[in-house]
Amino acid sequence: MLRFLRATSLGLICLLSLIAPSSAADYPNRPVRWLIGFSAGGPVDIVARIMSQWLSDHLGQQFVVENRTGSGGNIAAAAAINSPADGYTLLFVAPNNAISTSLYKKLPFDFLRDTTPVASIMQLTNMLVVSNAMPVKTVREFIDYCKANPGKVSYASSGNGTSVHMSAELFKAMTKCEMQHVPYRGSAIAFPDIISNKVQLIFDNLPSALEQARGGNVRALGVTSPKRWPSVPDIPAIAETVPGFESVGFYGISAPKGTPPEVVDILNKAVGKALKDPKLVARLAEVGGIPKPMTPAEFGKLVADETEKWRKVVEFAGVSVD
Repeated sequence: MLRFLRATSLGLICLLSLIAPSSAADYPNRPVRWLIGFSAGGPVDIVARIMSQWLSDHLGQQFVVENRTGSGGNIAAAAAINSPADGYTLLFVAPNNAISTSLYKKLPFDFLRDTTPVASIMQLTNMLVVSNAMPVKTVREFIDYCKANPGKVSYASSGNGTSVHMSAELFKAMTKCEMQHVPYRGSAIAFPDIISNKVQLIFDNLPSALEQARGGNVRALGVTSPKRWPSVPDIPAIAETVPGFESVGFYGISAPKGTPPEVVDILNKAVGKALKDPKLVARLAEVGGIPKPMTPAEFGKLVADETEKWRKVVEFAGVSVD
């Protein structure tokens, strides 16, 4: 019986070794879900749909963007982490995932431990935009207005723990401006209230903030990168007024822990190829993104470094979410 069990186990191991490569070789052979933590029409959604269309066209299967809003993107993260690690459920990764690790005190997962880094897509900045009804045209004027009207200014965010939220908290801490936080389930939902001046401002990701500013719906005051952003050189960096202020983000893809390396490699190479496609690069440039291809290991290090960077910001700003 012992010999039989050993022979059976050896046979199963050999069989699995034959099956795994072939299953990876024909990946993807059915539609792939790509979970994003924010509402349709927002910056994450815009970039996800640009990239998912390219992947669908070039990998022969549909990459379906699925919006799972709420809890600063943590609902989507939890859903992805609890999905089978087979490459058919992916997660859109952004600064909110790095921020949530220290901001949220009771997360049911450890993001770095429970995910597999797949690919980096792009780097981007946030932009401070205000309602046209606000009597300010510069960052300096905005700071002066806030201090002259303590507690009367409110800012929108795309949810607790997003870079949109923490950019504002960092600004508050560095300028001593008093502002009230009004979280939404995505920035696209917030803009009608900003346009109508129910909420006065947002530090939104550049893609959607730029679209609203170009349309004349809001007024752009500054970008959160340490220097002026290449695609909008006419917009000052907030750091020109508030030295040391910086909030630069990233977009990428992760998968549940245990996703086969062969599948990760296929996806990483596909994204790398996409980021060399002039048409796709031009579309990312239109929304202010700078392509940043990386290996899975490099992207994993970026997420880990960002997690530590935002931990320090959370501590400095003195904020937390239970």
